[in-house]
Amino acid sequence: MKFFRYPFYIFWRVWFLAWLLLTMIPIFPVLIVVTSSEKLYPVFFKIARAWAKTLIFVMGFKVILEENQVLTKEKSFMFCPNHTSMIDVMVMLSITKNPFVFVGKKELTKIPIFGFFYKRTCIIVDRSNSKSRLAVFDEARRRMSDGLDICIFPEGLVPADESVVLSEFKNGAFRLAIEHQIPIVPITMYDCKKRFSYTFFSGKPGKLRVKIHHFIKTEGLTLENNNSLKKQTFDTIYNELISDLKNQQLNT
Repeated sequence: MKFFRYPFYIFWRVWFLAWLLLTMIPIFPVLIVVTSSEKLYPVFFKIARAWAKTLIFVMGFKVILEENQVLTKEKSFMFCPNHTSMIDVMVMLSITKNPFVFVGKKELTKIPIFGFFYKRTCIIVDRSNSKSRLAVFDEARRRMSDGLDICIFPEGLVPADESVVLSEFKNGAFRLAIEHQIPIVPITMYDCKKRFSYTFFSGKPGKLRVKIHHFIKTEGLTLENNNSLKKQTFDTIYNELISDLKNQQLNT
């Protein structure tokens, strides 16, 4: 039976990459224009959101969103989701209308076509370069001054060991949130790893459950509170993932 799954997995991955890259070609001139100026970023974000929702649909996924607290447009937010899959980016784009900017790793700029626009629209960090890591703070401050939200996957990278529920969080997102006194928004993605992990021969269509947790306020906090804020965010997502795993075990 497993033998017959392999052709499906190969088709599944090729199908994803084809939609990821080829959908950008027809609107390439439009993307060039809307990524030429930061003033046009809200327009680009709408296009990116439509692209992400299309990709989710053609992959046979359905995002099921639970909101403990509803996002507003009156203030900036620091989105902090767990990171398990290549489709995390698409899911994030699909769940909020508020324009936000990703802080993303340099390696993704190497993907043909996608990497070109990724570099023009995201805040890129080379985690092996200390100057690059520091420059991220300046760039994020500047984009938040334009009224944009920021999305940082606080684990930094997808855990190499897929049995890991949640990797240790880095400091960057929490330091920025404290400095700008903006709320942290913990976000739990339950199913992205199961549906489309980095393991090639894995995955299948289905529901992608996402929860936006209650926001964590940072008003009055200082950088001395960085670790406690980081722990509170980590515990919120970790406990949710563990609870979900236990519920799945009870139901099997």
